Amino acid sequence: MSTPAAAAPSPPSSPVLLEPVERLRALVGGLELPLDAAGVDRARTERDQLLAQLDDYLLPRLRRLDAPLLAVVGGSTGAGKSTLVNSLVGSHVTTSGVLRPTTRYPVLVHSPADAQHFLSGAVLPGLARTTGAEVPDPAHPGSAAKGLRLVEVPDQPAGLALLDAPDVDSVVEANRDLAVQLLGAADLWLFTTTASRYADAVPWEVLRTATERGTAVAVVLDRIPPDALVEVRADLSRMLADAGLKSAPLFTVAESALEGGLLPAQQTAPLRRWLAGISADARSRDVVVRRTLSGALASLATRVPRLADAADAQAAEDSSLRADLHGAYADATESLQEHLSDGTLLRGEVLARWQEFVGTGELFASLQAGVGRVRDRIAAAVRRKAPPADRLGEALATGVAALVVDAAGRARQSALLRWRARPSGAALLAAAPPAASDPQLRPGFTAEVERLVRDWQQHVLDLVRAQGEGKRSRALLYSLGVSGAGAVLMLVVFAASAGLTGAEAGIAALTAALAQRVLEAAFGDQAVRTLAAAARADLVARVEDLLEREQASLVRLLPDRGAGDEAALTGSQLRQAAAEVARAGDVGRGSTA
Repeated sequence: MSTPAAAAPSPPSSPVLLEPVERLRALVGGLELPLDAAGVDRARTERDQLLAQLDDYLLPRLRRLDAPLLAVVGGSTGAGKSTLVNSLVGSHVTTSGVLRPTTRYPVLVHSPADAQHFLSGAVLPGLARTTGAEVPDPAHPGSAAKGLRLVEVPDQPAGLALLDAPDVDSVVEANRDLAVQLLGAADLWLFTTTASRYADAVPWEVLRTATERGTAVAVVLDRIPPDALVEVRADLSRMLADAGLKSAPLFTVAESALEGGLLPAQQTAPLRRWLAGISADARSRDVVVRRTLSGALASLATRVPRLADAADAQAAEDSSLRADLHGAYADATESLQEHLSDGTLLRGEVLARWQEFVGTGELFASLQAGVGRVRDRIAAAVRRKAPPADRLGEALATGVAALVVDAAGRARQSALLRWRARPSGAALLAAAPPAASDPQLRPGFTAEVERLVRDWQQHVLDLVRAQGEGKRSRALLYSLGVSGAGAVLMLVVFAASAGLTGAEAGIAALTAALAQRVLEAAFGDQAVRTLAAAARADLVARVEDLLEREQASLVRLLPDRGAGDEAALTGSQLRQAAAEVARAGDVGRGSTA
């Protein structure tokens, strides 16, 4: 049988293509898919397989078009791959059977003339090499988990090596992955099957992949009962045609007794002659190289865009997770700001301390007599004795701290709930340290909030002190005291009563009006508004900074997106790199036309 030369596309020029393919390889190698976005498992597999084919086949072949061909013998369990390889080379170089020891270290048979090429690691550079009869023990320190066992056979035709791959349907996932990797590195795939297993699903899935990538394929139908040969061969030929492999050479091996563990020479003679012809004839060899190389390059036009879509999906998922965080903390911050200004604080302990500050409940009971009369009584009271401003300040600090802690707790719980509703977020939290995914606030957070509030109160006192430099202000400030004036200013900051109803709303309104008039008497109405706005803005800024730091602790669980040259890879970069390879291929074909 001859190789179908007419089906082979024109070869691209390797010097033109090498640089853009190397750039593409760098991008694919840098593509991280850490988030569990939709379809990410499939995308990770595709990335790994593409990266392996770039390293194991495309780049080595582009760097050296005249390098020896690699024919990978692949197929399902029990298809007779090892027996076929042994029979083709005429000696026992690889072990048959399901439990063969060469599963981790497949046997690569080569000519002495090609020894240096395969020892150099030019092909399948990620696999270790051994030339001994025994494969390395993976438990031994320094031993590679998988590799190639190189066997030099004097009678093997130069320029063509045979590789006995693990079963594509192995029950061991690592063996299946290695089989797929080896098939991706092949110039030629010898698909081996039997009369009883040629319709198995798994090998045909791999065959379809080979078809999509344009790999040169030949089929060996083994162990055919002589009386079923015509029927089985016709059925398999039909299946090959349906799979787009109508032109693939088909070799048959009738069921017969082994001779010294090898197939009878006449059974393998057609395949041996065909392989020898490819090795010896430059034209036939060139057809195989052109077909597989051009097919692998052409497959990039569909494989890389799928990876680009996966990269875009990662970016979208990352943005969604960040939006979840931002939304949870923004909602909590907005709610907190409302509570800090809607009068929520002006009740309970704060209200009791305010009553004490202005001169007992009897004085507070006379609020309805008019703000002017109350102001006069306050002035009289503060002239007689210093008000208990410290207790009012402590009550305010406790109330503010409780609101901030509550807001932070709700923000964290909301953020974690939103993440757990997403597969990507749930996976991040499952992989995070327990403290990082704990819905409870971190130890020491409450104490930090209390320090924040005390620092803010000190800032308010500084504002009051600075404002009281005028002669009139100094006199009234002296009467009230800095602590007293500061406490009253804090009440003004929290004075609105929109969040309260009924009697509480009335009390808060009167409290707010009273506090406002007291300060206006000292500083003037515009100064009071300015002071209150500055104090409120400072508190909000401090709280927002604190919540942003809490949010950042969850942001750190997300993959680092980087910046500048270190920014995460985008889908557009991959698409552009694939387009550059396609353009270089067009130029290369034009230069060889």
